[in-house]
Amino acid sequence: MSKKLLTGSFQLMKSLNRSVILTIIREKGPISRAEIAKVTRLTPPTVSNLVKELLQTGIVIEQSLGESSGGRKPTMLTLNSSMFHVIGLDVGSHHLKAALTNINGKIIRKEIIPIPAGVTKEALLTLMADSINHIKQEAGVIEEHIIGIGVAMHGIVDVDKGRSVFAPNLQLQDIPIKEYLEDHFQMLVKIENDARAMSLGEQWFGNGAGVDSLVCINVGRGVGAGMIINGKLFHGQNFISGEIGHMVIDINGPKCTCGNYGCLQTFTSGPAIAEKAISELKLGQQSSLAEGDLAKISGESIYEAAVAGDAFSRNILAQAGRYLGIGVTNLIHIVNPKRIIIGGGVSAAGSFLLDSLKETIKQRALTTPAKETEIVLSKFGEDASVMGAVALILAELFSTRSN
Repeated sequence: MSKKLLTGSFQLMKSLNRSVILTIIREKGPISRAEIAKVTRLTPPTVSNLVKELLQTGIVIEQSLGESSGGRKPTMLTLNSSMFHVIGLDVGSHHLKAALTNINGKIIRKEIIPIPAGVTKEALLTLMADSINHIKQEAGVIEEHIIGIGVAMHGIVDVDKGRSVFAPNLQLQDIPIKEYLEDHFQMLVKIENDARAMSLGEQWFGNGAGVDSLVCINVGRGVGAGMIINGKLFHGQNFISGEIGHMVIDINGPKCTCGNYGCLQTFTSGPAIAEKAISELKLGQQSSLAEGDLAKISGESIYEAAVAGDAFSRNILAQAGRYLGIGVTNLIHIVNPKRIIIGGGVSAAGSFLLDSLKETIKQRALTTPAKETEIVLSKFGEDASVMGAVALILAELFSTRSN
């Protein structure tokens, strides 16, 4: 870790009691010092001293006076959300998405950069660094006001080492993302699997707020899940928890990229949905999609045809929803979460996918409460993973764990 980071404003903000106070201000602000002392059970002098330090960093500011209870009106404290920023990266199969947000998670600038075919580890790391440089330059933010960089990476990620162990869609292994970016930018970098990052983002900013038991499913070119159990992100022993795309649904099904047959993602991912449509159209099925070049059919074009009333396209999406419903029912039986959130590119199909998914759960789940498990779409859609990358840094800043 760089000396600049250790001695900079981030480290000044970061201690157990400061993080407790920051979290209270974030959740309950504007709030007075006296109220902070009451909520945290810290002594008023301790609160005053810590608040003074946080005011010096600029992350906390004083606001207009609050209501008096008989004495002098208290000065209220709130986060200075416009001053400090976070950069999030979502590294997918074909594109890298970069977003710059404030510390409340509001996107200030977002860019999408193509990832060249056959990209090497070195070229990918360079592309990531270039995208970070470009977005901060275009936004005109001061580097010292960037708290850190979060990276949501598809595939298997070693969170402790900050390395991409295997990125299957790019056919790359052992990418030292954290080491490279921290050396390059001299600031905190956190890396996580994209689906797990998505679940954290939904918990912080989205449709998982206030829920301590949830599963987020990212359905795009692949299928992955992030699980939050008792309020904490669950990784598993070897960082492969949530790889539900490789849950076998049909042992006689299509061959998956992992080498097995009938994995969930061979029925529900964007490419799988397109392949299914093309295969059936070649057998003579009637659809408006048959009027164009079959090779150009994609999940997006199937959705557009479904919106236009094409029965074939609606049926294709409903089939994918049924298979996803089987996978989700299995998850319910294993994890039994309060809420399941569906995100990623395929989630844009909305009710064309969700209706059959929910119906499948009602048919297959064991108990009435299980059948009624909440199923909602991600608040952020295709931005779910990049918002999760942002949340990685904010979770570190506002963490109340002792360092």
